[in-house]
Amino acid sequence: MNKLAIIGGTGVYHPDLLDDIQEQSCLTPYGEMTYVSGMYAGREIVFMTRHGKQHSIPPHRINYRANIYGLKRLGVTAIIATTAVGSTHLEVRPGEMMIPDQFLDFTHARPSTFFDGEPLPVAHVDMSMPYCPVLRELLAAGLRELNVPFHKTGTYVCTEGPRFETAAEVRMFHQLGGDIVGMTNVPECQLAREAEMAYATLSMVTNYGAGVSPTPLTHREVVEAMQQNSARFSELLTWIFRHFDDDMESPAFRAMAEYGGFQVQA
Repeated sequence: MNKLAIIGGTGVYHPDLLDDIQEQSCLTPYGEMTYVSGMYAGREIVFMTRHGKQHSIPPHRINYRANIYGLKRLGVTAIIATTAVGSTHLEVRPGEMMIPDQFLDFTHARPSTFFDGEPLPVAHVDMSMPYCPVLRELLAAGLRELNVPFHKTGTYVCTEGPRFETAAEVRMFHQLGGDIVGMTNVPECQLAREAEMAYATLSMVTNYGAGVSPTPLTHREVVEAMQQNSARFSELLTWIFRHFDDDMESPAFRAMAEYGGFQVQA
């Protein structure tokens, strides 16, 4: 049976949707991860916030490996992650949502693999489809039913942060095919693939990027935009909890088959 986890980004924290909530922690070879577990209609769901409850962890210091490894150890097989993003062009508007199907990685100082020789051997994961098509279809179906404006495909550009991007960088990202810009989807996405978990991202466009918008961006604006859409996120998550398929199959479940699969240490 599949087990679902929600990773909440900036301004998204909805464990109150669950019953019998318990705050817990899990030790991993990469450090400790904390999470909330609860029940929805008899199904256990795991919820974690990548920045911490008080938004105290900046994107470049998130322990992505501990978070993903911990979810794997808990038996999670599918992850839906939320992100706050800026748009690189006028066709993707603030207030809309996007379900990315590709990413561009512009991070440079983050541990990005489990398979770096110790304790796991060197291995190379295929990322032609970085986001699970099954979970992406689930998100699209929910957004359609709830009448939320969204883009079914798009390319997420991940920057190192914690600074916002320059206008020149945003122009470059758009020329390279990037649609939205954020700071957290990589290496989270690729680590989930290495751990053979289905993973999809729901990105809320909170603003136009530098140079697209005539005004400077502040973090407060991003948080306020996410909070204004809190009800929509809550409604969508409830819809997902009701329609998640316990028996779903995903190509991600066999991502490391060539190397004997992903083995969690005892």
